[in-house]
Amino acid sequence: MRYRRAVEKLRELADACDALKGRSLERALLLEAYVFGDVLEGAEAVDAVEVALVLDLPPEELPWESYPRSAEWLADQLRLDKGGFAYWWRPRREPVGNHHIRGPVRFWSHDGPDEEVFQALAERRFDVLARSVPPVMEQRRQLASDLAGTLARLRAVHDAYWNREWRREHRGFGRYPENHLWEAVHGYLDVLDASEKADPERVDEPE
Repeated sequence: MRYRRAVEKLRELADACDALKGRSLERALLLEAYVFGDVLEGAEAVDAVEVALVLDLPPEELPWESYPRSAEWLADQLRLDKGGFAYWWRPRREPVGNHHIRGPVRFWSHDGPDEEVFQALAERRFDVLARSVPPVMEQRRQLASDLAGTLARLRAVHDAYWNREWRREHRGFGRYPENHLWEAVHGYLDVLDASEKADPERVDEPE
């Protein structure tokens, strides 16, 4: 899609997030929404609008590349799987950015859409956007924590995979046990690769 359409889709998502605020359950789960990737670089052609949505879940319940059952209805309500978006869930009390989500910018919170962000995107004033980049020591700590969390999740899915009750509970909204297994494998290997490539002297700043 073209850049202008990508910004329009981002605005539509912000409005959809805002429309959920009146519902107590949704308000308790969805906390913030961030954008990163090609949209923040002003790319003329954008394959997908990359977003990270912060949920009111602790890190141990939301390891990297996981899609919790408690958020399946939320993805459906926000039409995240209808095309044009690539999205990741992020837990509270952890930095939004990581080895994949580089320099994210918040575009929605419970205060509503950030109009200054949308104005800057419309005018392509990317230098004024407040990017979230944790200190280098926090990045290292988070990478180690993500590695432990994704491995624990992979083991849990592996142990429960053929359990009938687990398989029954992990079906719905077009998702199947196989999706959960693949995501557990992919999440762990993704963080493992990032850990092996990490340079301890490098500060992870947006390019």
